[in-house]
Amino acid sequence: MRTHHCGELGLSKLGETVSLCGWIHSRRDHGGVYFFDLRDRSGRVQVVVNPDNKPAFLEAEKLGAEDVVQVLGLVQKRPEGTQNPKLPTGDIEIAASEIHVLNRSKVLPFEIDDDLEIAEETRLKYRFLDLRRPRMLKNMTLRHKIAITVRKELDRMGFLEIETPILTKATPEGARDFLVPSRLTPGSFYALPQSPQVFKQVLMASGIERYFQLARAFRDEDLRSDRQPEHTQIDLEMSFVKERDVHSVVEIFLKAVFKEVLGVNIHTPFPEIEHADLMRRYGSDKPDLRYGFEIQDATELFKTSGFKVFAGAASSGGVVRGISAAADFPRAQIDKLTDLAKSLGAKGLAWIKWEDSGPNSPIAKFLSPSEIESLKNIFHIKPGDTTFFAADKEDAAIKVLGGLRKELISILKPVPSKPWSFHWVIHFPLLEWEPEEKRWTFAHNPFTSPLEEELPMLETSPGQMKSHQYDLVFNGVELASGSIRNHRAEIQRRIFSLMGYSTQEQEEQFGMLLRALEFGAPPHGGVALGLDRLSAILCGEDSIREVIAFPKTQKGTCPLSGSPSPVEAKKLKEAHIRLDLPTLQKTAV
Repeated sequence: MRTHHCGELGLSKLGETVSLCGWIHSRRDHGGVYFFDLRDRSGRVQVVVNPDNKPAFLEAEKLGAEDVVQVLGLVQKRPEGTQNPKLPTGDIEIAASEIHVLNRSKVLPFEIDDDLEIAEETRLKYRFLDLRRPRMLKNMTLRHKIAITVRKELDRMGFLEIETPILTKATPEGARDFLVPSRLTPGSFYALPQSPQVFKQVLMASGIERYFQLARAFRDEDLRSDRQPEHTQIDLEMSFVKERDVHSVVEIFLKAVFKEVLGVNIHTPFPEIEHADLMRRYGSDKPDLRYGFEIQDATELFKTSGFKVFAGAASSGGVVRGISAAADFPRAQIDKLTDLAKSLGAKGLAWIKWEDSGPNSPIAKFLSPSEIESLKNIFHIKPGDTTFFAADKEDAAIKVLGGLRKELISILKPVPSKPWSFHWVIHFPLLEWEPEEKRWTFAHNPFTSPLEEELPMLETSPGQMKSHQYDLVFNGVELASGSIRNHRAEIQRRIFSLMGYSTQEQEEQFGMLLRALEFGAPPHGGVALGLDRLSAILCGEDSIREVIAFPKTQKGTCPLSGSPSPVEAKKLKEAHIRLDLPTLQKTAV
């Protein structure tokens, strides 16, 4: 129906007769001559309709916003002084000879304009209109470029794209499953996968060696700006690898993505930082390293101090640590930071303002001159700085200072040292204690391998073991997570036993994986990277909803389709489901 796309026309096409199709973006009447912008996915071009062409003129007279039309006409140069430098097609216009209306549009609930503030509920109800906006089209296009670049790079590196099941078995991976009833097996349910974890490990046992897919994953959890009940992850697994091998593959395709999508080079390899070191220095396992605010340790200084609050923590196995900011905070702001520290578990918040005349602080009178000088050296103090302290058990101090660091960055809004910051967090704890259930549970997932040299600690001190778990952090956002897996069934069984799974429960929950590991599974590891998160960051969006074509609201609903929705009683009966909620029963009928 068309010979060209709207956005590709320019002076090189002068004198050509073209056929274009698209939507009416806007229409104007200038002294008896109609002008309208015709828009398709490639861009916009101006169309002019003169009254001497009566059929076309009459059609143009009736055109409304977002009507769909076909235009036949001649490419001509715009009159001098009427060019539009904001449009790639701004030097030319189409003199219409024919206009064919392909479909009419109703009155719009909002204009197709990036500059308008539109309620999210309205945007998602009319998502087919929202996606016509240039910003959203740009986001969808950029997401596509990311996906296609990743596919090309992984194919080049010998990965096979293999789809894993959507209807599968529930596994304990940290979030609630979406369940699907089985009509043919009454009382039984499929689970939508939280990840393809077990299947991709089975693929390694199958000799595939290098697998990937852009996998759909589902989690029934509370929603935030970076959470959706369904999301897409760049999922891969590799055989005969160590951590660095997996990291290198991710770095290769991310380097290609940044070059293809943004036209910039990122430096690789990314730094690898021990989890324990990162927590000590920044109080977070995903800090944005484009900013300073590094936590310093003053524990040794205060072990014999006369200041009992600090001395008590330092001499009883706790720590005294602090964080400095180049800012003179008003007392009201310090009070707010104190409230934040209390919400994070602190009893209070000690602080010192470093003024030209000396330290200004309620705790200054308890500190000796030598302690004051030592603090200046430890925290690299300059006049005008403020230092905040936490004196507590190490885990508690880390939590408080990590929260303060994040808040200080938010308040002070320092200029980042660079636009992009990547780092790998390596060697997370293998297990963590679940006090309510009185058992060990996995820190990330139950399939992660412990460090080989620490295997003897599995039954003696499991809480101190480190693992081959790693995360990739991008500008303070956890972008990817993965690990080297347990490829030996006996090690995997020992870890399951520590987590309280009986032999029977292990077979019921993980029998497929354990059988695969028992038949010569190779050493293997992998990673899953959030395509939605990566796309949102590269698009400059705060929410992943802006890079997903049909997202859910923060309440988990889809205004466009009306889901979730009640189901007819007949369908419930076929699936062997009976509701015990009277209001839902009535609605379903």
